[in-house]
Amino acid sequence: MTAPAPHAPRYWLMKSEPDECSIDDALAAPGATVPWTGVRNYQARNFMRDAMQVGDGVLFYHSSCPEPGIAGIARVASGTRPDPTQFDPGSPYHDPKSSPGQPRWLLLDVQALRKTRLIGLPELRATPALADMRVLQRGNRLSITPVEPHEWEAVLALSNR
Repeated sequence: MTAPAPHAPRYWLMKSEPDECSIDDALAAPGATVPWTGVRNYQARNFMRDAMQVGDGVLFYHSSCPEPGIAGIARVASGTRPDPTQFDPGSPYHDPKSSPGQPRWLLLDVQALRKTRLIGLPELRATPALADMRVLQRGNRLSITPVEPHEWEAVLALSNR
């Protein structure tokens, strides 16, 4: 019997509002690891549940701020588990229809690896290799989107300029 083929790494862009959790906050956390709470979109949740695996690359993106853009490089550091904020009536992410026996919302841990210079939307849009990147598509508001390997490489190259 042969061993299963190793998981080919996947890449993701994960949006965080820097006043909630910035790349600096993540790097300062124990083990530079933070729980990715507050995902309240079924498609983004399903990416976490069904496709994201430990070791996958993450572009840490600052959103809902004066200068949105990629601010760091991270990796998926855990599998999924129920997001406790859905059960907390004091949380802005509370979901009264969710229960501990049947949680709707999940989280996973993200480990920040390094801060990059901010790669803003104008620079991303001006990079031909990123023309089809999901975060740049009109109407895309998902907090987690897949990133193609060539897009990952292009962003890494930009981050090293």
